[in-house]
Amino acid sequence: MEIDSIKSVYFIGAGGIGMSALVRYFLSLGKVVAGYDRTSSELTERLNAEGAAIHYEDDCTMIPDSCKDKAHTLVVYTPAVPQEHSELTWFREQGFEIQKRAQLLGTITRSRRGLCVAGTHGKTTTSTMAAHLIYGSHVGTTAFLGGISQNYGTNLLLTDKSDYVVIEADEFDRSFHQLRPYMSVITSTDPDHLDIYGTPEAYWESFEKYTSLIRPDGVLIIHEGLEIKPQVQPGVRVYTYSRDRGDFHAENIRVGGGEIVIDFVHPEGTVKDIRLGVPLSVNIDNGVAAMAMARLAGVTDEELRAGMESFRGVERRFDFKLKSATKVYLSDYAHHPAEIRQSALSIRELYAGRKVTAIFQPHLYSRTQDFYREFAESLSLFDEVILTDIYPARELPIPGVTSQLIYDNLAAHVQKLMISKSDVLATVEAKKDELEVLVTLGAGDIENYATEITKILKN
Repeated sequence: MEIDSIKSVYFIGAGGIGMSALVRYFLSLGKVVAGYDRTSSELTERLNAEGAAIHYEDDCTMIPDSCKDKAHTLVVYTPAVPQEHSELTWFREQGFEIQKRAQLLGTITRSRRGLCVAGTHGKTTTSTMAAHLIYGSHVGTTAFLGGISQNYGTNLLLTDKSDYVVIEADEFDRSFHQLRPYMSVITSTDPDHLDIYGTPEAYWESFEKYTSLIRPDGVLIIHEGLEIKPQVQPGVRVYTYSRDRGDFHAENIRVGGGEIVIDFVHPEGTVKDIRLGVPLSVNIDNGVAAMAMARLAGVTDEELRAGMESFRGVERRFDFKLKSATKVYLSDYAHHPAEIRQSALSIRELYAGRKVTAIFQPHLYSRTQDFYREFAESLSLFDEVILTDIYPARELPIPGVTSQLIYDNLAAHVQKLMISKSDVLATVEAKKDELEVLVTLGAGDIENYATEITKILKN
């Protein structure tokens, strides 16, 4: 189905961060947009206010008549939705064209030049940073982001200045194999989603397959030292990057006074004195990758400097909710051991000498089973760890797999506590006088408590 022939689009799982960008995209094209999500959220309410019609019961009678013409209605679903979902089943039985979110993004990359960012972690910040650099330059780009940009308050950017489109390339369920990138960054390949892939080797092989999908006139920008061997087509230019080596890297790194300033080295020269708008160590790597992609897309050195300084980050990615002389609170989406390690090291660097407490909600039984030792090792970089029960998302419980596995493997020096998720606010209230720097970690619904936690700490 060609996009021009589509009159209505029905989204099953409309409230997901990736799906909601597509909801907004089709609204911007003037299409009728409706759909289902399991629960109401601030994001789904905003989508309804913008013109979508989203409901929260799996009920075929709630599908609007405008979405029942199979010749002109596209149905889009997220892999997190179970195959037995009754609305999805109805559309399937009626013979509608049904696509996964990734298939639809793949269609878009076939008609435009896709600037894609893949990797176990870092892809949301890096893609949002690259989108900000290019969107704010003379070049311009459309962007489907994996988080809400703090600069724009949305996960969708639109332009008519170029045919570039920035997309976060998700390896879950091999979704990124649907894409046909013009240019791609690969940030990291720490094994994850082993419930899908089975082994680290299969995970790495999936990334190698992804590199083979880059267009022959395209570009691969890959982090130094990854476990994969790119399988690019003839004609694809391959560059390396990292914090301190590679075709693109940083030099003359200056950290102090709450700021990070770097010189950005690229194959044609150096851009001096780039100030990071979000001054975290991890954003040196992310920034080098984003600037590499932006510069290869035509962004000037002066535009790079201005864009990096004005970048404000992504909601839930090292997202400061409170900064005062005595209390700091931030929310971070980190849900993989490598991400938690980076989060801990960045906080330690910013707040050396202060007690740092982490509240962690593990995400998925399978991930906890595969990596509980690694989780415990990363979490042991904090002074105090408060563990909640596992957020199941799409999974059923696995016998014997609970947060206790992580708890029992935390280092001896760590103060530790295990609580029910429903006790998070009461725990923060009871400990508020002793909390100095607090971070909530996880990809589940721990974020729902962020506003109340902020209020407690402010008081």
